[in-house]
Amino acid sequence: MGYHIRAFFTGWLLLYLFGMPFLSGCVSYESEVESINIRDLAEIEEEGVLRVVTSYSPVSYFIYRGQPMGYEYELLKYLEKNLGVTIDLKIARDFNDMFEMLQTGEVDLIAYNLTITRDRREFLEFSSPLNTTHQVLIQRKPENWRTMRVHETERMLIRNPIELGGKTIHVRRGSSYHERILNLQNEIGETIDIVEADSGVTTEELIRMVAEREIDFTISDENIARLNQAYFPILDVRTELSLPQQTAWAVRKNAPDLLEALNDWLAHFSRQTDFFVIYNKYFENRRAFTIRADSDLMFSTGGNISEYDDIIKKYAEDLGWDWMLLAALIFQESQFNPEAVSWAGAMGLMQLMPSTADAFGAEDPFDPEQNIRAGVAFLKWLQNYWTPHIPDENERIKFILASYNVGHAHVQDARRLAEYFGADPTIWDGNTARFMNKKSMREYYTHEVVRFGYARGLEPVMYVQNISYLYNHYTSVSAIRNLTREATPLAGEH
Repeated sequence: MGYHIRAFFTGWLLLYLFGMPFLSGCVSYESEVESINIRDLAEIEEEGVLRVVTSYSPVSYFIYRGQPMGYEYELLKYLEKNLGVTIDLKIARDFNDMFEMLQTGEVDLIAYNLTITRDRREFLEFSSPLNTTHQVLIQRKPENWRTMRVHETERMLIRNPIELGGKTIHVRRGSSYHERILNLQNEIGETIDIVEADSGVTTEELIRMVAEREIDFTISDENIARLNQAYFPILDVRTELSLPQQTAWAVRKNAPDLLEALNDWLAHFSRQTDFFVIYNKYFENRRAFTIRADSDLMFSTGGNISEYDDIIKKYAEDLGWDWMLLAALIFQESQFNPEAVSWAGAMGLMQLMPSTADAFGAEDPFDPEQNIRAGVAFLKWLQNYWTPHIPDENERIKFILASYNVGHAHVQDARRLAEYFGADPTIWDGNTARFMNKKSMREYYTHEVVRFGYARGLEPVMYVQNISYLYNHYTSVSAIRNLTREATPLAGEH
């Protein structure tokens, strides 16, 4: 899967989406209009790629212990199989980015927990509903609530929405919560001070801010609120602010065939056990949510990819690689288990064979630092080996990765086959990789240019692909996190 980050807003789009001027305190954004790309199912199937956008959150999409996870992420894996295409997943900071990327044709599908509203139906086509929920007020209980009687606590909480008059509520930018509060003001005849959080501040982050007394109120869907309450018991989430609402994914209005295919898949899949297992995993399993939220290995929300990140960064710098690429390789090898042993006897985080461990100085291959130091020394050897053969640095990394998996001699065989049959032996994808894959076929591993015989060629091809896939996940989430840190935490919009 490929990833791409977009980080600008368009005033005309927000005017179209919400029917109001685009104002955010004293900050202004230039209108940036792009032509809408007409792309439906036929074009998607012809290219073999479905472009999808989501946003990271502790429910929809996140990196935990080095592994991409999430409700939307897991559903997309099933959709990918159903449509027979590759999903190119892009990560957006907020709703406005997602809406813009869809309208301009950068993506074909928003896979996120979007509330179906009348205003959004003006410019989106929603899928069949995935879930039904309602919006609730997130507020704090009194500090000593555990020692208070229930009726005493109740007197200190807002139970009637009329009591929100004059209060300040922070909501996620571009969310349906903002629209709901605007309507609520009219319903109660009172002014509510609405503050829209800046780009990249998630609903979950706002909920945390309420729990930690940084803000007083926010709004969330009830299923998200209940998960977070398990982690922050001081929160109260019982005050409903809306009628039941449906949530769904969305496509452009000029993609009816894609919408039909999506709905056909949902109609079938939503009746299967796997659908309910995924829902329960992310919305009902409060213990698992609490463990993830409390973990230093929740990379999406400021933690680490692994507990070995400092060692990985240290030796990746020596190698001249992005440390997240080395982390992706280590995850692929051992899932960050320093005690891992393969069927072939490979050991530790980087799955060193005994001869490799000896040759590169790992006396104890189960020691994380020794293992990574030796593995990186081997990668440096491969890097020096391939530099004269593969001039492009990005291509060279693919040859290094393949060699780490299957050995440089077999990769050279694949290059010789590629050159013999007219492909480019300095390019991996579609060229050398194609003939690496063929090294398990007798007519190729016995070919006159092949010197090292049979190899399970699919394995190194998938190895390179899987590491590239993980690396793209890591870098995309890291880029969003960095953009979020640069943003003002809360930008007022009143």
